[in-house]
Amino acid sequence: MKIRRFTVKVIKWAICIVVSLMLFTIVKDYLKGIYDDYQLEYTSTATTKGKDVVVEIPSGATESQIAEILKKNGLIKYKTAFTRRLSNSEYSGKLHSGTYTFNTGMNTLQMMELMAEEKPIEGPIDKLVVPEGFTIDQIAARCEEQNICTKSEFIKALKSVTTNEFPYLADVPDTGVRYRLEGFLFPATYDIYKDTTAESLVDEMIRTFKYHYTDSMKEKTEELGLTVYQVIIMASMVERECKIGSERRIVAGVFNNRLADGMLLQVDPTVLYPLTEGMYNKDVVTYDDLELDSPYNTYKYEGLPVGPICNPGDECIRAVLYPEEHNYYYYHIINEEEGRHVFTETFEEHQESMGD
Repeated sequence: MKIRRFTVKVIKWAICIVVSLMLFTIVKDYLKGIYDDYQLEYTSTATTKGKDVVVEIPSGATESQIAEILKKNGLIKYKTAFTRRLSNSEYSGKLHSGTYTFNTGMNTLQMMELMAEEKPIEGPIDKLVVPEGFTIDQIAARCEEQNICTKSEFIKALKSVTTNEFPYLADVPDTGVRYRLEGFLFPATYDIYKDTTAESLVDEMIRTFKYHYTDSMKEKTEELGLTVYQVIIMASMVERECKIGSERRIVAGVFNNRLADGMLLQVDPTVLYPLTEGMYNKDVVTYDDLELDSPYNTYKYEGLPVGPICNPGDECIRAVLYPEEHNYYYYHIINEEEGRHVFTETFEEHQESMGD
């Protein structure tokens, strides 16, 4: 019985050893296969017959991100084989963004060579003029008119911008605001290129804002006890109210006087902005319009509107940062064509100046 038991144990051990050796051989062969594939992709200069694959390499993509894109499109197996070969090649740091047609039979050096080719710099194919006081809806409409992108593409692009990408968004309320980026798409003339997208255009506009809102402006903002968002809200109202540059600091002072005394701001464009959905395609504000229940309506709600009512330019931002100090609380337009206003200190003077 003891001999039989011993024999069974020996057989079991022998089977375990054989199985282990078999598994070891399988794993070894598997790992060797991976290693050989890796080395082949890392060193191969051969070309085989494959199929064409169109790939988009976005602007600013890192070498690791490019490798990930190639892997997702079935052009390479191993990201590290690509990036390692690239770092040791003449193409390191020279890969360009763009749309490429690769072939699955290409070796990685051929792909690198294609992406590293010097491309002639193409000039702009169009220009987008964004005037001071334009809203996001007006910019989106103009983009669609000029076939740069559709309105919905533009709106989608700006809605995708996060606080990490644009820290000024941290001060924007979570609710009630039509667009979080309203006020921050800086008015300027933008070059449009063949590869311009809604995303790249929005990115350029907010980068332009950050460039124009200087450190000295930020310091002045803090000195006034305001946030950048509050400055832009006030500047947007000045922008929609004033055509004449010399009046902007005066109007900013009127706003400050009214806010300090707890008066309603009563600025017509704060009614027109929500009423026309940002298009300002209505000129006259009626008494019924003034009853519009909107957090933008400064006839109905005290303080600043919930958000900017357009995208203001440099002059209006500076007018808010450096307002004129005076005793004016009222103003009304006296020359529609020029946009000139008369300013008064009391309501009685205001009525008299209007001929009431």
